[in-house]
Amino acid sequence: MDACAFDTFVRQITALTASQSTRLLASLNASVDTARVADLILAARIGNLRCPRCKGTSFYRHGEANGMQRFRCRECTRTFNALTGTPLARLRHKGKWRDYFAGMRASRTVRKSAELVGVAKNTSMRWRHRFLTWIKNDRPAPLGGIAEADETFLLESQKGARTLTRPARRRGGKASAPGISSEQVCILVARDRTGMTWDFVTGRGPVTKAQLHQHLAPVLSAGTLLMTDANIAYQDFTREARIEHAFVNLSAGERVGTHPRGAVHVQNVNAYHSRFHGWLRRFNGVATRYLSNYLGWYWAIDQDRIDSPETLLKAAIGVFNSE
Repeated sequence: MDACAFDTFVRQITALTASQSTRLLASLNASVDTARVADLILAARIGNLRCPRCKGTSFYRHGEANGMQRFRCRECTRTFNALTGTPLARLRHKGKWRDYFAGMRASRTVRKSAELVGVAKNTSMRWRHRFLTWIKNDRPAPLGGIAEADETFLLESQKGARTLTRPARRRGGKASAPGISSEQVCILVARDRTGMTWDFVTGRGPVTKAQLHQHLAPVLSAGTLLMTDANIAYQDFTREARIEHAFVNLSAGERVGTHPRGAVHVQNVNAYHSRFHGWLRRFNGVATRYLSNYLGWYWAIDQDRIDSPETLLKAAIGVFNSE
């Protein structure tokens, strides 16, 4: 809009009715919020921006579309923007993202978030898991010093699936067999005494030695003392991986043992389990296929990794807090 047309538009504002003024203000606010989000995304990504096709770093500005600056690669001529190749690509209503991120910081449900920002429930669900796709990759360095590991279990859920591989059960149902079985999904959590945490969805049923080699071995730095319960899988794993190991026999009533490097227990990691289950309860059951997203989301909240909507937006596009 040129200056003359803009001046004419401004003069006409005084003729608007109250409802028209409200609609105009809402439209302007949405436009401003969209521009802020676009600017934040570009500022966060521009230093590491690459052509999604050829990975080239030589490109130039090539107009705008949907509120986002577009670029054209000099090498392959592909056009792209700062969200191309990220989980947030092609998502709409960017002007509402900051409010939605504020809801995620507060751990609001899908329905409540949808109501507060004015989108459909399905859109709210899609946004949640698109935003969490890369947020869950924000993890600490390998654990060191004294680390604890233990499992916790959730009943396997096919919530939201179009077809089920088993008979349907009521919400809050129980497994058909007592104890740990293939109907339970195992979550392995390892946590050192500084609070750094790794978690893994290992599969159904009890954790195995092979799963410990696959998941736990890569996140333990050399010289780490691993504390666990008396599960034989941990004993076999640590012996084969040559990891210093101490354990307590919880089934025999032992809660704390002794070791030259400190008291032996798994109370730190068990407290994390308890906080995670308490936080998860507000969602009234989550689908097993999304469980890793919720684990990453909770760790980010527990460690205060997403202290603002802007930080959460950056994490959603793979730019993590370095502290």
